[in-house]
Amino acid sequence: MTLTSQVLISSDIAGTIEKLRALRQDERLVEIVKLDPKDDTFKVEDAKLAIEKAYMASEEITVLILAAKTFSPIVQNKLLKVIEEPPRNKEFILIATSKATILPTIRSRLPIKVLSEEVTEEVLGIDVGQLTLADVYDFVREHKRTDAKQMKRIVERIGKAAIASERFDLDEKSLDLLKNAYIALDVGSPPQFVLTTLLLKLLARKRR
Repeated sequence: MTLTSQVLISSDIAGTIEKLRALRQDERLVEIVKLDPKDDTFKVEDAKLAIEKAYMASEEITVLILAAKTFSPIVQNKLLKVIEEPPRNKEFILIATSKATILPTIRSRLPIKVLSEEVTEEVLGIDVGQLTLADVYDFVREHKRTDAKQMKRIVERIGKAAIASERFDLDEKSLDLLKNAYIALDVGSPPQFVLTTLLLKLLARKRR
């Protein structure tokens, strides 16, 4: 890791921040931009604070760390201009838990690094590679009370399992399914509806 503008994908946000702090050099200041460190979402108010700090004049290089499990499309669009044309002596490091949550406009402007970490995952409860319509029905019914936060983790794992299984015809457009599911959950779409849509679209692309 380096103290330069980038996107870091990590399941251990707090640990990644500490590693970045340990890299601090005398000529670089590190600031964590988050009004409520316990909140999993990077809010509009956090984005406003980041922009305000970015435009504060400084003779020293300041690295602004924006870290959260979720960055909504609205927040990322607010940050886009300052990331695209950063003020003098300012660097931006975004830390998120999934690459799928980062908009293409941000990806095109900042390099992305996925940090290697061993993550123990719970059993998903569905064999994505052997997906059937009955499986879709049962899995959706099982998760009829799952909230948006939990559903994001499930959606990500379904996407990974689908790719790893090599049982689906996945082109660039269909790979956007995962990103679109995240966006739908961010804007308040019912988690059960998002899950149903994702699984049915995957099923339609399953190789016979």
